[in-house]
Amino acid sequence: MDQTPRYTPLAASLPASVPFVGPETQERASGRAFTARLGANESLFGPSPAAIAAMAQAASEVWMYGDPENHDLRAALAAHHGVRPDNIVVGEGIDGLLGYLVRLTVAPGDAVVTSDGAYPTFNFHVAGFGGVLHKVPYNGNHEDPEALLSCAAERRPKLVYIANPDNPMGSHHPGATIAAMLDHLPEGTLLVLDEAYIDLAPPGTAAVIAADDPRVIRLRTFSKGYGMAGLRVGYAIAAPGLISAFNKVRNHFGMGRIAQAGALAALRDQVWLAHVQAEVARARATLSQIATANGLTPLPSATNFVTMECGRDGDFARAVLRGLIARGIFARMPFVAPHDRCIRVSCGDAAALAAFAEALPAALAEARG
Repeated sequence: MDQTPRYTPLAASLPASVPFVGPETQERASGRAFTARLGANESLFGPSPAAIAAMAQAASEVWMYGDPENHDLRAALAAHHGVRPDNIVVGEGIDGLLGYLVRLTVAPGDAVVTSDGAYPTFNFHVAGFGGVLHKVPYNGNHEDPEALLSCAAERRPKLVYIANPDNPMGSHHPGATIAAMLDHLPEGTLLVLDEAYIDLAPPGTAAVIAADDPRVIRLRTFSKGYGMAGLRVGYAIAAPGLISAFNKVRNHFGMGRIAQAGALAALRDQVWLAHVQAEVARARATLSQIATANGLTPLPSATNFVTMECGRDGDFARAVLRGLIARGIFARMPFVAPHDRCIRVSCGDAAALAAFAEALPAALAEARG
């Protein structure tokens, strides 16, 4: 008797794959730990000490479920951004919120527009719900708002995705450029604005958009500037109708008590965020110096990583990356040509950057040899 579950045709057609190969997977394969973890754009500067204390206290209370309404955190986020709590939804990182959003809006066959080489987890969710992805190329090292809008005018998609600042290139557009996109969206198309790195970007990068504007949803996270990637706390700002719709599909107990307490304390400690911003700026400068000293071209970055052009093609960059990994440096690179001519290195503390500086020359020599 065949006891195989009766998967839907869509589920049966999908690969059982993980979009990212984690450093833990690579460590298990090699049998040794990385010396420097500089590939996932985590914050080696860590979370606020106040957040750590709040999470430690909450650990004794984990016999209780977290508040399914995330009331206190939503209220604090609303006050922080000058909006109302009904403009805020909290979820399991931006990745989790993207999954809920796609589930709410994308039916099999629906068009979705994004950039070729942009954040792949969004694509993973679209494929998982049967949407049809239409991709436009970057304009140099920047996502191309005009190309996205042109494709949207042709395809009339449910969603248009853009990240500002961008991952994997580290580039950014002025907020005014992003805000101007709204007036050119087709009727019924929602702009999905991923602002994961906005806390680390130059002034003027955040678009000035009313929270009640129904044409856009803005996604933010505690994973980058706040240094809490392992906690999985993200949030979105949007019009109340869309925010309320998340209650149709979200995991109402997805945010545990420790996560809620940690994020709330982190948000209240803006002094620590300023400290991390300064550390990231110093690390970006150091990474740029290391790249230049080794004949690589560092790209301007509005994030907590620096993307470095290796000067040749994708095969060469992949060889450089393999050389770094073999020498104990966890780094990553863009997936799609022509950006795969680059490697991408996260900001880190002095010890991690020194380890990268030591490993890079040998990795480059091996790739060139």
